[in-house]
Amino acid sequence: MANLFYFPAGDRGHANQGWLDTYHSFSFANYYNPQRMGFGTLRVLNDDYIQPSMGFGMHSHLNMEIITIPLLGQLEHRDNLGHTQIIRANEVQVMSAGTGIFHSEYNYSSKELVNILQLWIYPRANDLEPRYGIQEFDPSQRMNCFQQIVGPDRKKFNTWINQDAWLYLLDLSSNNSVVYKLNKPHKNGVFLFLIEGSANVEKQEMLRRDGMGLIERELVDIRANQDSKFLLVEMPMSSSNL
Repeated sequence: MANLFYFPAGDRGHANQGWLDTYHSFSFANYYNPQRMGFGTLRVLNDDYIQPSMGFGMHSHLNMEIITIPLLGQLEHRDNLGHTQIIRANEVQVMSAGTGIFHSEYNYSSKELVNILQLWIYPRANDLEPRYGIQEFDPSQRMNCFQQIVGPDRKKFNTWINQDAWLYLLDLSSNNSVVYKLNKPHKNGVFLFLIEGSANVEKQEMLRRDGMGLIERELVDIRANQDSKFLLVEMPMSSSNL
């Protein structure tokens, strides 16, 4: 299908620096694949495992919406806006880098591993005011239904971003199915990331950590072959910032 793009987990970029074991769905750092420069305005999806007491020192970003989703452990965030926060599973962090933001991310524990997903999405405009937001989400609210965790509505969540993009988590029990209806089907596409489990999406089998991009459709059919956990991103397929 010309409007379905499959991203097997085994084809991701990989780097193990000892303190950091990381997998890249799209080109990032030393991993470069000209066929994988992102999907629409979704530029980065990294799957990071950070060793105890280790992490990313203070560094800067510009003009990017950065979303961090902890899956395991405790992540300590610090930034030049004055935020110091411990982020855990079922919490989501967003940063609008805009004109510039400096931050560090460390594994807060001296004993336990941290696993996070980090996504970068191009904003609708450059040089916006930097900001930070965090929110906790009840995992029971994503059982067999889509739980929105990020979106453009500034009144709905602390985790809003400067783009017509929506992020959802979904825990789908074995043999159940759901249909996702796009918010803006004529402008947006969908990227699905299977965090755990096995599923069929539009009759294409997906396994753990596989990704799939879909364009030119209003609905997406998802069926779990076993208990499964998904991240779904709906975002514009084109932007003046690309």
